Amino acid sequence: MNIAKLLEFAVERHPNKTAVVQGDIRLTYSQLDSKVSQVAASLQRIGVKQQDRIIVILKNHLENVLTYWALQKLGAIYTPINFRLSDKEVEYCVNDAEASAIVYENVSQEAVLNADFKERPILIGVHDVEGADIYFKELVERSPGSYDKPTIQDDDIALMLYTSGTTGKPKGVPRSNKNEYASATAHIIQNHYTVGESTLGTMPLYHTMGMRSLLSIAFVNGKYVILPDFDAKDALNLLSEEQLTCLYLVPTLYHDMLNHPHFEEYDLASLKKLGYAGASMTTVLTEKCVKYFKPDVFVNHYGSTEVYTFTINPNVREKPGCAGKPGFHQNIRIVTADPNGGASHTDIVNKEEVGEIIASLDSSEAFKGYWNRPDATKKSIRDGWYFTGDLGYIDADGDLHVVGRVDDMIISGGENIHPLEVEEVLSKHPKVSEVAIVGEEDNRWGQIVTAYVVPSDSSLTIQGLDEYCKNHPKLSNFKRPRNYIFIKEIPKSPVGKILRRKLREGEFEFFSDEQVVQ
Repeated sequence: MNIAKLLEFAVERHPNKTAVVQGDIRLTYSQLDSKVSQVAASLQRIGVKQQDRIIVILKNHLENVLTYWALQKLGAIYTPINFRLSDKEVEYCVNDAEASAIVYENVSQEAVLNADFKERPILIGVHDVEGADIYFKELVERSPGSYDKPTIQDDDIALMLYTSGTTGKPKGVPRSNKNEYASATAHIIQNHYTVGESTLGTMPLYHTMGMRSLLSIAFVNGKYVILPDFDAKDALNLLSEEQLTCLYLVPTLYHDMLNHPHFEEYDLASLKKLGYAGASMTTVLTEKCVKYFKPDVFVNHYGSTEVYTFTINPNVREKPGCAGKPGFHQNIRIVTADPNGGASHTDIVNKEEVGEIIASLDSSEAFKGYWNRPDATKKSIRDGWYFTGDLGYIDADGDLHVVGRVDDMIISGGENIHPLEVEEVLSKHPKVSEVAIVGEEDNRWGQIVTAYVVPSDSSLTIQGLDEYCKNHPKLSNFKRPRNYIFIKEIPKSPVGKILRRKLREGEFEFFSDEQVVQ
């Protein structure tokens, strides 16, 4: 079953249902399919062939959606990358993928035009950009209309996502039609989607969460409402006006909507299904989501670009922060954590003991290895298991709890401390908006726990926070922060992951000029 077929089936089932909305533009499934076929025919005419990699550097615009589906019809590989990348990063990804074309817009124009490519790809410009060989508008308006349909196999690559590359060069993750079909199906089942759901298309399409929303909604003949630049007010307006039924977002975006000053003025009665992934959600935020969104379904999805689903917690309100049990395509283990990569899939730890989370690759959702990176493949894939680099433990109920990254684990005086457990405690302080815990070098202890805090109240003091931690029943004294730094905001990736490296390197702004570090 290839991805393009699934769109065709959706069109045949409900041709007149609304498929995509962006601003004043509303396309039915029939209209969407017609435009996609026009783009596919034009791309084939300018030389795009089956299994060609096409780099897409766009925000979530209609043109991005049309490009994705058109490439699926041609059997080419949709290869989206972050539109915020520098020219050198774009250069690396394009050369690494050996891309035959790039689709770009104003926000990515400078990076594309300044990059040095080994072989110059065709430049396809969206809207009013410089340097384009052809403009996207022409792909639609001057389309030959028909194209030669290729034979597409389950194992043919449909998508290649590049990992964020926060600790090195980005890695290409090739994903087959089978992988994508299985992941979208899993997403539908695990989030309890039914025919005709509608969602907000704001998670970027260069990220696995964005792709999952796009595909799963299309498979159930749903409505995909595009929001290229997330803004809490705009999101709430669309949720209300379009009567959206489900969301799949990183915790940061839920936080921003719930903290909008006029949140309670919006009609969100149709919104019944919430899902989150990409980062941990604090108990405080979980409770606010339950109280104010009142969802019937609330799912914590834990997974990765490489293997979409690891585990699912289908009822977050009962066990906040818990990642649940393996998805129905999946099996996991917890093994001895070894930052040097020496652990085996047989080094299984006991229940309640923290170790590295590994996932079985005997899954239809799982990739087979990185693009052009045998070194990275060898490090991550061992004996049929994917070593995630995440730390976690299995509780008495058999549920997984993720406590951080192997690389982020703090060892202070010989004791292992996991940032998430300290963050969970501090985030419940009434005057703390956000917090990130980092291990910093110390001559005596090896590392000390440092708390980077975004105050929600200017009266918050270091002394007050320290007393709070000393008296908290869930925080052992050796885990208590020895250093508190008040900052304006926590540095995060585009999908909401805390960038602890930036905190360690001093890439932040103090909350006030009078900040005193203790």
